[in-house]
Amino acid sequence: MRWADMDAYGHINNVNIVRMMEEARIAAFGVPGGTGRPVSQPRVDLFANVPEGTQVLVVEHRVRYTRPLEYRNVPAEVDVWISSPKAASFDVSYEFRDAVDGTVCVRALTTLAFFSTADQRLMRLPGEHRSALAAFVGPPAVG
Repeated sequence: MRWADMDAYGHINNVNIVRMMEEARIAAFGVPGGTGRPVSQPRVDLFANVPEGTQVLVVEHRVRYTRPLEYRNVPAEVDVWISSPKAASFDVSYEFRDAVDGTVCVRALTTLAFFSTADQRLMRLPGEHRSALAAFVGPPAVG
């Protein structure tokens, strides 16, 4: 969390929660191959071997606030896992906890899909990616 993430009430602003979701997703599962120039490795690199001409696109975000996530001068605790894998998309689920008392403050998910730049349409997830996702599947954070 950054000081600037806070709103006038001392809570992390909702727009910044979505940014933190992205940061948690990248830290956990990496960036799609060929994008950026990361130095550190993610915990599990699910996206490094995305085929050439394939983009991993955000389809949807869902965020449920169970209590305000207050600014702390230590990182929020975030659990990240895969949920609801389908033929052409999957969800990344998140739980944000207060770093001081461990209370769940935010439950959220991001739906991702693979997109073929050549065909200009969504594509089925390659078998190796479906297999890699399977090891991290749990129930959706948001129903």
